[in-house]
Amino acid sequence: MNWTTRVRQWLLREIPMEDLLPDELPAYVHSYVYYFGVLTLASFLMLVLSGIILVIFGPQWWHVSAVGLFVNSIHFWSVQAFFFFMVLHLWAQFFMSAWRGGRGLNWVTGVVLFLVSILTAFTGYLSQQNFDSQWIALQGKDAFNALGVSGFFNILNFGQVYGLHIVVLPLVLALLIGVHLYLVRSKGVVTPVLDSASTDREAHHDE
Repeated sequence: MNWTTRVRQWLLREIPMEDLLPDELPAYVHSYVYYFGVLTLASFLMLVLSGIILVIFGPQWWHVSAVGLFVNSIHFWSVQAFFFFMVLHLWAQFFMSAWRGGRGLNWVTGVVLFLVSILTAFTGYLSQQNFDSQWIALQGKDAFNALGVSGFFNILNFGQVYGLHIVVLPLVLALLIGVHLYLVRSKGVVTPVLDSASTDREAHHDE
């Protein structure tokens, strides 16, 4: 058996087609609470698209060109939308106890995603090359020195910060999002707490 056959069989076993591309969903999924994750993903895709355009034309372009300023604004407001929906998604899943039913790893990847996103946003803020970003970098360097990480992460080095923001951290985020979506599809979306509690009571009653 070759490796492609093993991968295909593993995928079919872990994520059946009815879970990967379902044509019917439970009624509770129509609640607005379940939309926050999709809106977060949509904001991330806007971030990637606008970020690629900004990288192609370079830092000078988004400061002096009207089109560059427009694309930079789209990137900026996509960040606001990304964190707004992600925080709503995080809190909604927390109050729904989203780690139930063997979904603990999915919850962990979501929390790690949030933390990596903060670092990505921070490096993006420093990459703006305006007075605000320079001021934050100068004020923050002492904090990074106190943490003992300045030898690995120098926030006054634009090349390093820019490289982390446009290459390393986006790749980490994309990988984590892929794992997160895989776990959602393989484990299914979490049921509402009341539905889960009533199901448990019925199962206990039948026993």
